[in-house]
Order: sequence, then C-alpha cells, then structure tokens
Amino acid sequence: MRLPGRAMATFRLALIQLHVSPIKSDNLTRACGLIREAAKQGAKIVSLPECFNSPYGTKYFPEYAEKIPGDSTQKLSEVAKECSVFVIGGSIPEEDAGRLYNTCAVFGPDGTLLVKHRKLHLFDIDVPGKITFQESKTLSPGDSFSTFDTPYCRVGLGICYDLRFAELAQIYAQRGCQLLVYPGAFNLTTGPAHWELLQRGRAVDNQVYVATASPARDDKASYVAWGHSTVVTPCLFSSWEGSLR
Repeated sequence: MRLPGRAMATFRLALIQLHVSPIKSDNLTRACGLIREAAKQGAKIVSLPECFNSPYGTKYFPEYAEKIPGDSTQKLSEVAKECSVFVIGGSIPEEDAGRLYNTCAVFGPDGTLLVKHRKLHLFDIDVPGKITFQESKTLSPGDSFSTFDTPYCRVGLGICYDLRFAELAQIYAQRGCQLLVYPGAFNLTTGPAHWELLQRGRAVDNQVYVATASPARDDKASYVAWGHSTVVTPCLFSSWEGSLR
C-alpha cells in the first residue's frame, strides 16, 4: 500500500480471518501457521482478528484470560521473530491484577513486544429481537492510546467498538499515523449496517488507511462474527476485501 504525497513506503499488509474454535491450542497453532503463510507471500505487517485465541463472549473471557506475557503472546513473539514480520496480535482476554481486559499485543520482527492496546470502548448493546451483549459485565476498559512505528509508516491501534469513535482516529492522525488497524468482531446485526461505513468514514476524514481483521463467520457459534476483513484507502469509494483463512 502507498499513500500519495506522504512519506509512506510500499509494503504488504496481511489480514488473517481465521476460524476460532473452543480449543485454545488449536487457535494458536492455526494463527501461527497463517502468519507463516502470510510472510511467505511477502507480508511485512500481519494482523490477527479480535479474540483470535478464544470464543467471543462474556462467559468465555474469564476462562481463556491470560497474563501478558503468557502462552499466547509468547507464541506470537516467537513467530514474529521466526518470520521477521510485525505481528498485530488481534486481541486476547488479558488478566492483570484481578481485572480482565480485551487486549492487543504487537510484536516487532525481532520478537520484541512493542505496544499493548487495551480496548478503550467496551461493547454494550441491546437491539430488541436481534442482539444483546455487555462486555462491561466482565471486562475493564483501557485508558491509553497505542501507536507503534515501522520502517513503512506509523500505526495506530483500536479494537472493534473503538472504530465507532471518530475522536480516536483523529488523535492518531494528528500523531502522524498513516495506518489504523482495528481487529474487530462486528456481528450480523451491526456488521451489515456499520462495518464498512465506519471504516470509510475514518479513512476519508483523516486521510489514512484503515484495516480491519475479523474472525471467520461460524454460524454455529454463540456469537456469529460478520467477517469481511477489509482495507480501506483514503480515496473515497476505494477498498479491498479479502483474507487468509
């Protein structure tokens, strides 16, 4: 990707839209395998989806939560170093000092933890007859902005519902970010209505690229993700949709 008129090198970005099962070890193995595949195809930055190592749901967060560093993030660190790529670790349920967070850990090509973003805006929704969900029942919100630098551009991070808040994207653009990445898991109610619309709005308003990585859709899951991992350019009506599955 290249942003005309601004200092941003050309590089390949991979969004991994993978099936998430109830078995954490399988999810980790699948994620690392797809990161390797993306790297072989020339990707320099690879993003996993929200809750890539566990089912998405308030009843699952306490069971699957880990400290950082922990098993999941250690494996991401190792595969980032092995493949010499930046790995945006989607998100995992994180436990810290008795609290749970929805957290994205980012690793550099040498395996170093670069930044840890805790979801700022918790997803509490009640659409009668369609969906009711309340992350705040089990999760605590983050309280800081998260950016990291690469040889290609500066990247700003959000997680899913963070995408709805224009101010976050504006702050990242003001801080020099040219790419905003939001691992997310919009559902079959919010996805068709808002997923692409919000990405286009953030990209056009701030003249930045916006990328979203979603879990693959599983109609048998208790929470069904919309999917449609996407990259949106700063140019109006221009986007690309696809994934490594």
